[in-house]
Amino acid sequence: MTQVTGVLVFLLKYEMDLFPESKIQSKKKRSDIAPLAERIRPESIEEFVGQEHIIGPGKPLRLMIEQKQLWSMIFWGPPGVGKTTLARLIAIHSEADFYQLNAVSSGVKDVREIITKAERNIKLANRKTLLFIDEIHRFNKAQQDALLHSVEEGIVTLIGATTENPSFEVIGPLLSRSRVYVLESLNKADLEKILEHALRKDEYLSSYKITIEDRNLLMLLAGGDARSMLNGLETAVQLALSNKDKSVEIYITSELIREAFQFRYAKYDKSGEEHYNIISAFIKSMRGSDPDAAVYWMARMLEGGEDPKFIARRMVILASEDIGNADPFAVVLATNCFTAIHYIGMPEARIILSQCATYLASAPKSNAAYMAIEYAMRDVKTKPNESVPLHLCNAPTSLMKELGYGDTYKYAHDFDGGFTDQDYLPEAMKKKIYYKPTDNGSERAIRERLNSWWKNKRR
Repeated sequence: MTQVTGVLVFLLKYEMDLFPESKIQSKKKRSDIAPLAERIRPESIEEFVGQEHIIGPGKPLRLMIEQKQLWSMIFWGPPGVGKTTLARLIAIHSEADFYQLNAVSSGVKDVREIITKAERNIKLANRKTLLFIDEIHRFNKAQQDALLHSVEEGIVTLIGATTENPSFEVIGPLLSRSRVYVLESLNKADLEKILEHALRKDEYLSSYKITIEDRNLLMLLAGGDARSMLNGLETAVQLALSNKDKSVEIYITSELIREAFQFRYAKYDKSGEEHYNIISAFIKSMRGSDPDAAVYWMARMLEGGEDPKFIARRMVILASEDIGNADPFAVVLATNCFTAIHYIGMPEARIILSQCATYLASAPKSNAAYMAIEYAMRDVKTKPNESVPLHLCNAPTSLMKELGYGDTYKYAHDFDGGFTDQDYLPEAMKKKIYYKPTDNGSERAIRERLNSWWKNKRR
């Protein structure tokens, strides 16, 4: 009897650790002052909206949840698409203790405390522990290393949420122990379902008769982010109530929606993956001769706060790499664009950038100059360093002249047309061709001219 009492006392002593308040709470326990997104957070997988490609019937993640299995995983996707909610639902369905950390405000000490509790859970209650780390990309290598052993041994099941590409931001050993699921921005139909659910089910909002003038605007400004949409809706309701008497009817005008959002969030991170994705789309649009797509992606970058000089630098590179001598003026325009925006600054610089981008996109294309240096660099790295032909050598001293330096060199301007057929490459490479002009733009004339000169080096 004494032994049983001792065990009960021990269990009661650690009850708060085994079943912490930080676990999932029911709607009844949620504070009345919690944000709308928190108040209507789904409590079952059936209520969850979106991400059908990973959570739909028959999908691996759905089967894992239904079978109450657990494995470590990384949720990669933009804000407000359900990463935290999905982690909580997995904990509910798998009957696991749920701990949540934010990588911005947590460290190794917090992780180790949860691991200690997880070990106690296994020993005393044979209960699983799920650790959810939001913004896991902000954990440094040492902090991520601290998780490895416990994840590998199954002491904790890790779910990391990130808006950044985990290939770059999560260490390899931790990534190899986790399954990566890509979550997508919510579409209009998903946002419509969430909006309807909020208006009908939230205790506060459902106490009013709310009419929204332009739902499309509300969802547009949210940009696929459910949390942003709900925050905007709640703010608009509060603004409407502050402007009128306490009535059960609320009319949310477009002006109120715009005021609630203040500005539309441009999905663009100047140092993250979206930065590289959009600049890649911009470059490829110009290379593909689509000026409309080019200015769209440029507008996305400018609206997101990108440095105009960064955009201009990339256009200077493209002007040579992808246009080259098909339109030699392209690099001149791109260079002048870079200089002009330095003097002008935003917002007028956007006009100069647009002129340059549309010209480059509309110009004839050739990468012949780019490929010429690539081929030449490859040969320089892989072939022996050939000596400069004697007739091309400089002869600044009498000894060098006696040795024949420059003796048989033919001065091109002494010949008709300013051209004479002589070898300029080393003997072993004299028939090598690196520059191969295309039929595009000005390069057609360049190719014809070169072929008329160099009869033994047909391009």
